Amino acid sequence: MDIVKMWQVFWEKFSNPDTLKIVFGTGLINTLLIAVLGLLIGIVIGTLIATVKVMPKYKLLPRVLDKICSVYVGFFRGTPIVVQLLLTYYVLLPLCGVSFGSLNTAILVFGLNSGAYVSEIMRGGILSVDSGQMEAGRAVGLSYSTTMMKIVVPQAVKNILPTLGNELIALVKDTSVVSFIAVVDLYKTFQEIGNRTYEYLMPYLFMALIYIVLVALISLGIKWMERSLRKSDRRN
Repeated sequence: MDIVKMWQVFWEKFSNPDTLKIVFGTGLINTLLIAVLGLLIGIVIGTLIATVKVMPKYKLLPRVLDKICSVYVGFFRGTPIVVQLLLTYYVLLPLCGVSFGSLNTAILVFGLNSGAYVSEIMRGGILSVDSGQMEAGRAVGLSYSTTMMKIVVPQAVKNILPTLGNELIALVKDTSVVSFIAVVDLYKTFQEIGNRTYEYLMPYLFMALIYIVLVALISLGIKWMERSLRKSDRRN
């Protein structure tokens, strides 16, 4: 089959209103939901873990929490995300008697996975902030946790913004594995088009184009945020 014929077959199927609704109304939306909500969960978890990692270890509790966080990070960074999805959806949740739904499970697992990576990103960002910021906060009577969350972490986020953008891009691309637990994402919708037309070249090329556009838009958004933050710094 020549390229023109393959394109005609693909476009005839793709341009159908029902197909467009599934691709953009379900597949694309689910892909973005999993990636964006996963990153937000990851930022919360990663910030908490990074705070534990950099806090003084003079007492027993910080040392115990540090070990727990190290095990958590080691597991999620050391295993493929598809294994984490399958283990959570088909083993852990049924054992706990919990019915969470495939989409919610994907968001949860992506959030937990992202938290392990963001924790290391955030730790580097916190360490890049001048130690005098912490000393200044403590000097005016703020607690360690308050100083960390209101003074140090906001400055750290500004330093690591490009890296967080890369993490979001990685999550968007990694969502292609959620079909293993029956989530209808961008990859799954184009795979179904290929199954129905018995031709996969055009569906997969078009899917790749959509991923490229998504990554480009995310990159532009991150650059815009960086410029806005630099302007606010100059005004201050």
